[in-house]
Amino acid sequence: MEEVCEGKEFSFPTQEEKILSFWSEIKAFETQLERTKDLPEYIFYDGPPFATGLPHYGHILAGTIKDIVTRYQTMTGHHVTRRFGWDCHGLPVEAEIDKKLGIKRRDEVLKLGIDKYNEECRGIVTSLWRVFGGFFPSCLRKGLFTRVLRSCLTVQVAKLCCQILKFSRIIRTYLIPEIMVTFPIVDDPLNAAFVAWTTTPWTLPSNLALCVNGNFDYIKVRNKYTGKVYVVAECRLSALPVEKPKSTANGPAEKVKGNELVNKKYEPLFNYFMEFSDTAFRVVADDYVTDDSGTGIVHCAPAFGEEDYRVCIANQILSKENLIVSVDDDGCFIEKITDFSGRYVKDADKDIIEAVKAKGRLVKSGSFMHSYPFCWRSDTPLIYRAVPSWFIRVEEIKEQLLENNKQTYWVPDYVKSTGRVLNPNSYFYMLTSELGQVIRFFVLKPYNRQTKPIPVYHILSRVAYSLLHLYRNLDLEKRFHNWLENARDWAVSRSRFWGTPLPVWTSDDGEELIVMDSIAKLEKLSGVKVFDLHRHNIDHITIPSSRGPEFGVLRRVEDVFDCWFESGSMPYAYIHYPFENVELFEKNFPGHFVAEGLDQTRGWFYTLMVLSTALFGKPAFRNLICNGLVLAEDGKKMSKSLKNYPSPMEVINDYGADALRLYLINSPVVRAETLRFKKEGVFSVVKDVFLPWYNAYRFLVQNAKRLEVEGLAPFTPVDATTLQNSSNVLDQWINSATQSLVHFVHQEMNAYRLYTVVPYLLKFLDNLTNIYVLTQPSINFIQCAFNIIFPQVEGERNERIEQSIARMMTIIDLARNIRERHNKPLKSPLREMIVVHPDVNFLDDIAGKLKEYVLEELNVRSLIPCNDALKYASLRAEPEFSVLGKRLGKSMGVVAKEVKAMSQIDILEFEKAGEVTIASHCLKLSDIKVVREFKCPDGLTDKEVDAAGDGDVLVILDLRLDESLYEAGVAREVVNRIQKLRKKTGLEPTDAVEVYFESLDEDKSISQQVMNSQELYIRDAIGSPLLSSTLMPPHAVILGEESFHDISKLSFTIYLARPALVFKSDAILLLYGGNTKSVHGLEAYLLSRDHSNLKSEFQLGDGKITVDAIEGFPARNVVLGEHVFLTVGDSVLRTKGL
Repeated sequence: MEEVCEGKEFSFPTQEEKILSFWSEIKAFETQLERTKDLPEYIFYDGPPFATGLPHYGHILAGTIKDIVTRYQTMTGHHVTRRFGWDCHGLPVEAEIDKKLGIKRRDEVLKLGIDKYNEECRGIVTSLWRVFGGFFPSCLRKGLFTRVLRSCLTVQVAKLCCQILKFSRIIRTYLIPEIMVTFPIVDDPLNAAFVAWTTTPWTLPSNLALCVNGNFDYIKVRNKYTGKVYVVAECRLSALPVEKPKSTANGPAEKVKGNELVNKKYEPLFNYFMEFSDTAFRVVADDYVTDDSGTGIVHCAPAFGEEDYRVCIANQILSKENLIVSVDDDGCFIEKITDFSGRYVKDADKDIIEAVKAKGRLVKSGSFMHSYPFCWRSDTPLIYRAVPSWFIRVEEIKEQLLENNKQTYWVPDYVKSTGRVLNPNSYFYMLTSELGQVIRFFVLKPYNRQTKPIPVYHILSRVAYSLLHLYRNLDLEKRFHNWLENARDWAVSRSRFWGTPLPVWTSDDGEELIVMDSIAKLEKLSGVKVFDLHRHNIDHITIPSSRGPEFGVLRRVEDVFDCWFESGSMPYAYIHYPFENVELFEKNFPGHFVAEGLDQTRGWFYTLMVLSTALFGKPAFRNLICNGLVLAEDGKKMSKSLKNYPSPMEVINDYGADALRLYLINSPVVRAETLRFKKEGVFSVVKDVFLPWYNAYRFLVQNAKRLEVEGLAPFTPVDATTLQNSSNVLDQWINSATQSLVHFVHQEMNAYRLYTVVPYLLKFLDNLTNIYVLTQPSINFIQCAFNIIFPQVEGERNERIEQSIARMMTIIDLARNIRERHNKPLKSPLREMIVVHPDVNFLDDIAGKLKEYVLEELNVRSLIPCNDALKYASLRAEPEFSVLGKRLGKSMGVVAKEVKAMSQIDILEFEKAGEVTIASHCLKLSDIKVVREFKCPDGLTDKEVDAAGDGDVLVILDLRLDESLYEAGVAREVVNRIQKLRKKTGLEPTDAVEVYFESLDEDKSISQQVMNSQELYIRDAIGSPLLSSTLMPPHAVILGEESFHDISKLSFTIYLARPALVFKSDAILLLYGGNTKSVHGLEAYLLSRDHSNLKSEFQLGDGKITVDAIEGFPARNVVLGEHVFLTVGDSVLRTKGL
């Protein structure tokens, strides 16, 4: 075994670099793939990668989870192919290129050329395009694909627009405009007007209808000063401006149900869509109108709202075919909107409000903090806008989606289906973020660009909204089951450039449509060789119409696939199914394992499930681990600009990648909760896991070398079966505990519960380092330690042995607590301990095979078992209110009274039976707390005898001291100082030294008495006799010394010296015939030799060496013990006849 340094000098990052270099040198990864190629497949699907930027802790977490699971499956007999994630198309890449090239509008891309633009995109990622044709036509044949014009969210990124799915948005608080607008009722006798409230003034030019709630009451109100009459929902009357008094209209108040207002016509606000006058500009009713904001009347612009679109189509305001979208792809008004043509919609809000005011139709205007959808990638505002899209009819397969979800296994399970309210602490950062917005906008900044006082109700309403937003996120909307249950049809096409083109060719008249299911088909129909499937390489390809030349050609539709479609197709596309690997796919689908973050419940997990269900009627995966979000230490999102988190490379360079990975795995984030990242937490992994494990290995190596130094054969491991037959109870225990650890790891890894492994490992390491390695090293110990540090396949466990050691540790902990209470350190021996327990087997373990370990660990002279529970304690019972309160309700008082009245005999019978019936309620051991109160023996005080208990065990310690205990305590103190001095001097366990003791007290008799009475203990503890400093020879080399004062009322100095030769001058003089010169010559010669080499020569010569280096004298045999001793200790022991 190679040398090992101290833990504080060992660098885990450096060792990792060496290991990585070694793995690379031997091609470890490639070799294991080759060796396992004939083993059963374990299919792992990787999620969407990060195409831009450097990896952060979220990426490291996801990669760690995937790596741990796949490595484990490889180690347990599987062939696991790893591939990087799928999807390097889409918005993030385009955003990077737009920034690089300074592109701000869609027409700038067309001017540059799609070919040049896409090649720039290709430059920062590796394209993962594969053939979709094999499964796209399948969905088309099943009727699950359709193309319609539908209102959906679009994102404006530097005025480049694209559709975006709901699960790809985030909600931010945003200062937005709010206005109330009048819509005069046609032919109303009072010239009344409907009042609608909106936060999107830019949609008003496209208004085609007003929507009320048919179940609400609506009233007319007249302003006494202006005479204007408004119609609003009665429950929203308070929303009208309050600066001028208002009252009901003259005469009886007119109140009607919303349904009675349906089909009433009103005067349009703008005249851009007068061609719809016959069907538009009238009132409709729908339940989506709420009473929590606005006026109870919603203005509808069907091209710019999902509900607006639905309601207007349902009420024949217009048809799907004649829907006009007044905003172009760049988010600007089209020419039809003459007053605002070419203006970006958000920039036009103020001018539209002024136009409304000029028409005399403005009731109220202002701005307020409100939630608004932003693109999660580009962090820019989203708008609703109707765009023609290809949809998958998800709603038609909803029931099958729900059924397939039941066939999957998730960790944690609540994310899948069962649901729970998450820990509010996990969402505290959301609340602080929300309220922080309130402070910034209402306190730190002038409200609405004015310096007037901020109305209190504005602040309170914003706080209320923040709390509501927090509550909604604390609710169950993260559940995958809920998301599937409310699934809508999925728009899978995008009007973008960098992406996978839809393989659909259509004729100009729309009558002919061809879906390409292969490149070969496209080449055959077009006569063009295809080398690449991005837009700039196939958009020019046309196909002659099958109806004849007069019908022209078919051209590819301009759209590309939503990149989520590409990601969701990964299970089949990455192996080019169905064109290749048919058997591999069909034998191993669904895949065995996927893992991504909680946000992917609405992203990748969802698209995987939808596509696999639509195509194969199966889920895409069997097992799933869902991780949470890694936040900065302050609970906020990690931000490069705020610099609120340490660089991953900084942490890895300081503590190593493995420490970082273990820290992440042993955290709530693996259970789909949040983690506040702390660099100190990574250091704790090094301190609490890696260093104890390394030190256990170091201890193994040092003791193996020590035994070799003592003349035993070099260490070679033996099989585990031999070790399991050891007669040493701690050997049996540690072997069993190791197998329990192996069993537990297999059990939890097979259940994908990664977060349970580390706590169990920590417990094992604590037992290993604080119990097992503290026993006296032996050959068997070293063999056991080797098999612990390098465990093999799972073997037999001995649960009785493990239970026995657990009981022993309970007793040791209780006894230590007593010592601490009375300030009795472990170095001070005690005369007696009593262990009280009703279980005879428990006492047999403690007073039998484990007795010597208990006494040694606690430094106690004797142990007395006792199974009479009432001899040293009185018992009383107390109800566990936290357990019983909810269960018993009103019966709690009666039950609690009877529990407290239980006699000691009742309590003992209850503990023996495990249950008791009280007031018709069956109570278990967990329902009643049994308190054991120590009864001090007669004639003694609690300072002389004390006790501690845990459940049904009671430990009693006799704390009285006598002279013999004092001397033993001093001996322990001396040994402790010697061991600390060895470490301070930098000695290894294999380094042989001699230890000298010098008393610094005037009365040296006390220390001499201790050294004499405790000689055997000290010699066994330090491995050599403790020598008087008066015996130190003049040629001794001192390695370290230290003086100690007032140690158990003694003061002394300890010297550590190299082993020194002791010469028997009379015997040597006789050996050389009385020649004194030869005596000095031999001594000088032997002192010049290396001590360890000299020792080896004596061992090889059976205690003799031949010396022929003395000038003028023939060779002589020098005998060990007759002429010389190798150490002062050997000389002293020989003198004592030992």
